[in-house]
Amino acid sequence: MNEHRRISLERIQNARSVISSEFLNTPQYLCESLSRKLGTQVFVKVETLNPIRSFKGRAADLYMSRIPRQSEVVCASAGNFGQAMAYAARRHDIQVTVYAAQNANPLKIERMRNLGAKVILFGDDFDTARKEAQRVTNESDARLVVDSLDIETVEGAGTIGLELLRLPKSLDILLVALGGGAMFNSIAYVMKASSQDTRMIAVGAEGASAMVDSWRAGRIIEYESVNTIADGIAGHSPIPEAFQDMQGLADDAVLVSDEAIIRGMRLLHIHTGIVPEPSAAVGVAAILQNSQNFKDARVGIIICGSNLTEEQMKIWL
Repeated sequence: MNEHRRISLERIQNARSVISSEFLNTPQYLCESLSRKLGTQVFVKVETLNPIRSFKGRAADLYMSRIPRQSEVVCASAGNFGQAMAYAARRHDIQVTVYAAQNANPLKIERMRNLGAKVILFGDDFDTARKEAQRVTNESDARLVVDSLDIETVEGAGTIGLELLRLPKSLDILLVALGGGAMFNSIAYVMKASSQDTRMIAVGAEGASAMVDSWRAGRIIEYESVNTIADGIAGHSPIPEAFQDMQGLADDAVLVSDEAIIRGMRLLHIHTGIVPEPSAAVGVAAILQNSQNFKDARVGIIICGSNLTEEQMKIWL
């Protein structure tokens, strides 16, 4: 694991003592009814039972704990990271401004503002908002934090991997949503560094395939736009450092359709009682699209977010 010097198992382990307990030790269990439906053993890791309904709270709380109080922080977000930053900023007495796309999930925008963040809507997608946040920060004294680039966002997400190691028996396969890369890269690093035989598979959306296509090609590939309901993983310009982190960690990377994602959301809702957002259902979508690849295996999925509007719930669930 020496080639991944940016990620450190020791620092991920130390992060556990810093992150607020409300985001740690989340439920993980064999979902028997979903397993019967899919023809494989499905272990779910539930990251939605916290104040922001997302795994992003781990990273945000870790980042905010490491900078001076009364700092000014700027970030970009599709919604969940912005909520996490706003929540952590309030706890640590820090001012935060979040840039989001003009067509971002209105529920997520409302919650960011209710948590005290200043929200600026810019552009038609997350990456355009991220580039504007960087431009503005370059002209001010504020700190720019970029999910999957700033190492705290990687280390915070990596604590999920430490918890998965507590399962009585190791997983054969772990399916992890691939957006910017923080969650997949950190968990994969923990698994590999802990000598787990678990096969790590990154799952992206067909309509936002830049990171998966880049990994397959061995070089960064960018697109002009995205077209997927999975807003949490909808990037078209991979972060070079995150792309580099991924090398040697992914055993495979697959793409799933929006149709399969919706089917996955409905199955998760029926069999777990959780209201999953699209990015949280890509693991189930991957099983649905290639069921023979997972037959009778011990497969882990991470339900990473649960922020849907009432209208989205009516349409998708």
